[in-house]
Amino acid sequence: MITDENAGTWRELRSYGATVVVLAGGVFVGAVSIYLAASLLPTAVEQIGGGELYAWNMTVFLAGQVIAAMLTATVLRRIGARPAYATGFGVFAAGSVVCALAPAMPLMLAGRGLQGLGAGLLSGLGFALIQASLPSALWSRGTAVISAMFGVGNFVGPAVGGAMAQAGAWRWAFAALAICAVLLGGIAVRVLHPDGVPAQGELRIPVWSLVSVVAATGALSVAGLTESWTVRLALVFAAAVLLIGFVLVESRHTVRVLPVSTYRRGSAMRWVYLTIAVLASAVAVETFLPLFGQRLGQLPPVAAGFYGAALSLGWALTQIGSASARGRAVSVLILAGPAVLTVGLAALTLLFAPNASAVLVLAWLVALLVAGAGIGIAMPHLTARAMSLAESPAEAQQAAAAVATVLTMATATGAAIAVLLVDIGGPELTTAARCLFAGFTIIALLGVGTARLSAGRAPAR
Repeated sequence: MITDENAGTWRELRSYGATVVVLAGGVFVGAVSIYLAASLLPTAVEQIGGGELYAWNMTVFLAGQVIAAMLTATVLRRIGARPAYATGFGVFAAGSVVCALAPAMPLMLAGRGLQGLGAGLLSGLGFALIQASLPSALWSRGTAVISAMFGVGNFVGPAVGGAMAQAGAWRWAFAALAICAVLLGGIAVRVLHPDGVPAQGELRIPVWSLVSVVAATGALSVAGLTESWTVRLALVFAAAVLLIGFVLVESRHTVRVLPVSTYRRGSAMRWVYLTIAVLASAVAVETFLPLFGQRLGQLPPVAAGFYGAALSLGWALTQIGSASARGRAVSVLILAGPAVLTVGLAALTLLFAPNASAVLVLAWLVALLVAGAGIGIAMPHLTARAMSLAESPAEAQQAAAAVATVLTMATATGAAIAVLLVDIGGPELTTAARCLFAGFTIIALLGVGTARLSAGRAPAR
């Protein structure tokens, strides 16, 4: 087990400022692109057509993101840190340019796929290089800054995307993403140490693990797009079987995505990853918050859009403060995270009502911030714990990179579950909202149990 008894400080982290900017910047551009594209696409469809393919933009992006996130550790071992970051920013920039120039929706989908590949690799690298670039005493603080970019990106994306769409400049928004990626790529090449994570041999790809997860993600995404309940249930069942297959394949093969400790008897690492997945999946409720805000709370579109990012904002703000915790406080925060999330989601289940008063609408905002705080207080420590449970520096790097894979898988799975829950509760919006939040309250409650199990010790070597 890798440990460090010395508590790092924010001042010490600032001495690694340029590196942190690169790691956080890669996560940020990927997070921004998700919601920025969602805000821009309705305007884009009016100009280039392809409305029947509209829903596939997110599916294609998420598929690319999952694939690249799963390959992060492999790419790092094969080509090293600098080339890996140059590749990630380059692919993301290329995808953004394709989106900016797309004359029709099929080409837009190709661009979104490239963006997803770049974003997935950048997210994985951001977490993986915490272990290689920072001392272990700074892991929780570095993780807090980097994972906060998901929340900040979810907040900035809708605001910028909405403004650019209203101005009719959706192509320029994608161009701006490309420019940002090129600039950050240049910084990465300059500041990352060439020997930080050197190439270490042949490229070994976990093919069957990759196929299982991508197929499961695709099945869940398509389940959210179809209107047939028979097909939808069949796809959800298929996704469950494929995810079980992923675990079986991973546990029996030498080339895997998750660290080998995940599958060892007595290891707490599996519970760490499951807790991360539970927390991250809850962000999917944001997808429907703008709709609920406008229809049930009579909010204007701009205000409703920001309500959609409130949970992510709570996540981003609280984890910066929680990252300073040490000793017993860390275990308390890990256990409290899913519990606080459960309380926030349960409150939302009870608070949503038609023709809500201003006081009730404000209560929604408070409950969303509380739910986000549950994610924020636990997430940096869960990531640091995954790395500390590793049995070697190489496995610690894989454990860190796997966090991005788990986050991406949880996001895709959560989005599909959210669509299913809203359809179950629909067509009446109040019932749909309550069904959505009740469903994720149950999921969050499961996270309370996995968080308790994550407090176990690493297996003996």
